[in-house]
Amino acid sequence: MGEHKDRMLRGELYQDSDPELIADRRRAQALVDEFNGTGAEETDRRDGVLRRLLGSLGDGSWIMPRFQCDYGYLIDIGSNSFLNYDAILLDCAPIRIGDDVSIGPRAQLLTALHPIENHEARRRRWESAAPITIGDNVWFGGGVTVCAGVTVGEDTVVGAGSVVTRDLPARVLAAGNPARVVRAI
Repeated sequence: MGEHKDRMLRGELYQDSDPELIADRRRAQALVDEFNGTGAEETDRRDGVLRRLLGSLGDGSWIMPRFQCDYGYLIDIGSNSFLNYDAILLDCAPIRIGDDVSIGPRAQLLTALHPIENHEARRRRWESAAPITIGDNVWFGGGVTVCAGVTVGEDTVVGAGSVVTRDLPARVLAAGNPARVVRAI
C-alpha cells in the first residue's frame, strides 16, 4: 500500500492525486457506472455489483440507482437496510450503516475534510477524512447530509433536509441545519 492511501486510511492528511487512490476511484467508478446502468428488473445483477463494490452488504439490503461513492470498499451496510435514489457516500474514511436503516432520497454521507486554518495546504490539495457511523434502525428523511466524524445513535430519526454536523444520541428526533435534537422518541 502506498503512502497516501495509508495516510488516508489512518485519518491523516493525504493527497487524493496519488496514483493508487486514482486507480481505486476509477475501479469504483466503473462498478458504480455498471450499477447505475442496470435495468429495473436486474436486481440480482445490482446485488452482485454492490457486493464487488462495497466492503460489505448485509442480507436483504438494497440501494436504488443513482448511487455514487469514492472507493466503495470503505462502506459497510448491515442487513435489511435501504438507500433511496441519488445517495452520495464520499467514503475516504469508513462509513458504517447498521441494520434496518432507511435513508431517504438524495442523502449525502461525507467523510472528507479539508484544512480550515491552512489555506496553503488546501491549495496543494491536501485533505483528510473522519468516519461516519449510523446505528441500527435509523431513519433519514430525504436530502439529509451527514458530515465527517459523526455518529448517529440507534433508533434515531433525522428530518428531511437536515445537516448533521455532530453526534446524535440514540432514540431521538433531530432536525434542522445544523441538526438539533427536537425530542426523545
